[in-house]
Amino acid sequence: MVTEIQSSARATQKVFPIAVACWAVVSLIALTTVVLILAAPLAEAHDHPLLASAIYKTFSFVCHQIPERSFHLANYKFAVCSRCTGLYAGFAIDFGLGYFSIWENTHLSRFVTGALLSSVAVFYVMPGLIDLSNLIGRRINGKMPVEIVE
Repeated sequence: MVTEIQSSARATQKVFPIAVACWAVVSLIALTTVVLILAAPLAEAHDHPLLASAIYKTFSFVCHQIPERSFHLANYKFAVCSRCTGLYAGFAIDFGLGYFSIWENTHLSRFVTGALLSSVAVFYVMPGLIDLSNLIGRRINGKMPVEIVE
């Protein structure tokens, strides 16, 4: 029994630094994402069009970036629409507050944030899955040739 406890304690000591490193990396990614969303309009406003263009291009793969549906800073749109800004900022805030023990996540807070995220994500994930399954179905049925890129 004592040997099992000692062995479990050693395993926990080995895993803990890895877990902290993983949490730190995820926090850094979340914070960087939010900073980049805000950096694009600021870069554009301060005559750094190449930097702004690179940021806008990067986020264009995950967001439509329609100006009428985006927040603006210094008269330039954010790198993502207001809905995506809420998703990214909400994740970063929720994750950061929990990680730094500023706010204790409870079952209710996890349920609410999960319900909010899934209610929005379904509008992004489901159409993509439907398109993907249609594409695969057409290729399997031979109605769409597979392009070979050399």
